[in-house]
Amino acid sequence: MKNYLEIIEKTLRYGVMATNRTGTSALSMSGAMFEHDMAEGFPMVTTKHMPFRIIATELEFFIQGHTSKKWLQERGCHIWDQWCNPLLLPEDVSPQQRKKLQRQEDDLGPIYGRQWRAFGDSLPQSKPQTKQPAPNIKHAKEKPLDQLAQLVSLLKNDPSSRRMLVSAWNPLQMPAMALPPCHVLFHVNVIGGKLHLCWFQRSCDLMLGIPFNIASYALLLHLLAKQANLAAGRLCGMLSNVHIYENHLPEARMQLTRLPLPLPNIQTRSSSQLEFEIFRWQHSDSQVKNYTPHPKINFNISV
Repeated sequence: MKNYLEIIEKTLRYGVMATNRTGTSALSMSGAMFEHDMAEGFPMVTTKHMPFRIIATELEFFIQGHTSKKWLQERGCHIWDQWCNPLLLPEDVSPQQRKKLQRQEDDLGPIYGRQWRAFGDSLPQSKPQTKQPAPNIKHAKEKPLDQLAQLVSLLKNDPSSRRMLVSAWNPLQMPAMALPPCHVLFHVNVIGGKLHLCWFQRSCDLMLGIPFNIASYALLLHLLAKQANLAAGRLCGMLSNVHIYENHLPEARMQLTRLPLPLPNIQTRSSSQLEFEIFRWQHSDSQVKNYTPHPKINFNISV
């Protein structure tokens, strides 16, 4: 994971301190690229401990197209607890009350998985008690598009296609999303008998978010390659606004003092006696082997 540490080092050297919506300034830089060859191992950051089970659970949540926090919470994943569909909240409440209501509301709105599996679907209705009117949104009359199923079909029937792309960015439905997507889209290529994946990310929290995103898209690449009976190739992350929050700078410098350790391997079993099917995959079907990272680092969270 030398490439990840190089991005940290470059951001510390060339980044500019900038304000943002969280209220915590961040050392920010425009444009970086993460690259990794999956033949070298599974790219879990080793300069701190990463919780693979949580990463895999969230990916299953996306692949299944879920939007309910309870689904995640029932599986011990709490990374979406503080968010919800903003259209389901009253408008005239204090910030403290809003945070409380956000935790109580279950619906996350049409976030990543909903876009992956039902792009163009109509928005759920707002709760009657909300005083915030729903935006005037026109929806496509066509049947919602299952982008991920379309990609899997192309892998099977037209693997040379350069149109195997899945987008989570839907401006029409942004008002109802718990958070606008940070990792906006991913694109798959089959070249030289290997499956390669590139993703584009508009907002890149280098210390907390990006290590999750790297492992999540590496897992998705692994699963799609298994689906297509291909070797896993290159993983590439095209990162736009790369930033290190001001209160994470000591931890960023700490990681640069830690030598990267050998990468783990990943193993996935089929959920049934049939051939591997990504839509039947569960997070417990995959495990990382020989993961021996440096100790966990606790970060202050900027939201």
